[in-house]
Amino acid sequence: MAGDRRRQPWRLSLSRGLLIGAIGLILSLWSLGARANSPSTCQYKERPLFGKVQIVESFPDFTVQVVEAFPDLKVQIVNAFPDRCGEWQFVNAFPDFKIKFVTAFPDLKIQFVTSFPGLT
Repeated sequence: MAGDRRRQPWRLSLSRGLLIGAIGLILSLWSLGARANSPSTCQYKERPLFGKVQIVESFPDFTVQVVEAFPDLKVQIVNAFPDRCGEWQFVNAFPDFKIKFVTAFPDLKIQFVTSFPGLT
């Protein structure tokens, strides 16, 4: 019996250690996933990939190709408050960045979606 009592605290500390390690791993992976689409990482050429967008033919900030599969960015068109990664509001003046649609050699490949915008 004395031997069993000595083993139990060791087992408890091992199981506690595994539990704490598993919780730590889950929290770190969760925070990493949350950071992937945060405004600070949602950039290209030091410009945000969300906000007010103007379509131009000359002097774009970057060129964009619309694709159906394997996009770099999933874009959701919104009417107001484009403040999350991949949310774009098209405007005619005072844009956050300007784009030009192309069919070959784009800076970014995008896919228009109705939900869950962001980097892929």
